[in-house]
Amino acid sequence: MTKTIMLFLILVPISYIISQTETSKKHSYVGVQVCAPCHKTEKQGLQLDIWQKSKHSQAYKTLQTEKANNIAKEKGCTTPAAETKACLKCHVSGYNIEAALLGEKFKMEDGVQCETCHGPGSDYKTLKIMKSREESVANGLIVHENHEEFCKTCHNPESPTFVEKDINEMWNQIKHPVPEKK
Repeated sequence: MTKTIMLFLILVPISYIISQTETSKKHSYVGVQVCAPCHKTEKQGLQLDIWQKSKHSQAYKTLQTEKANNIAKEKGCTTPAAETKACLKCHVSGYNIEAALLGEKFKMEDGVQCETCHGPGSDYKTLKIMKSREESVANGLIVHENHEEFCKTCHNPESPTFVEKDINEMWNQIKHPVPEKK
C-alpha cells in the first residue's frame, strides 16, 4: 500500500470520530447566577427580578417542607419530597442531568430557573451570541412558541397539588420579554 492510501485510511476514521464528537456535544447547565448579570437590568426587562418574585424560584424550597413530605408519603414515596424523583422532575432543573453537564455555579436548589425553560446555557450564554436570537437558538437556547403546552409538562393533573388554572393568565404573571427598543 502506498503511504498516501495508508494515511487516508487512518485520517478518514479519525476525522469522522472528531466530527461525531463535535456533533453530539451536549450543552451544559451554567446556573441562574451566570444568567443574572445580563438579565437583571431594566434594558432586559428586569427578567431576574420577575423570576425571583415567582413561585418558580421557590419551587425546590417547597419540597423541603413537612407538608411536601406528607404529600410524598401519601403518594407512597419512601424518601423525603426533596429527594423524590416524582417531585424533583417539576420542582428543579438538574436532578436528572449527568454531573459532568452541571457547571460549578449551577445549583439545583435554585428550583425552576432559567435553564429549566430555556435549555442549558453553556453555549449561548455570552453577550456576543445572545445579541442574535438566531445564533442563540443555534447554540441551544430554547424559545417556546407554545408556552401553554410546555407549562403543562409540570402543571398538570399528575401533580398531587394540581389546581386547574388558566395557563395564559398564569403566563402573564411570569412572562419576561425584552422590552422593545424605542
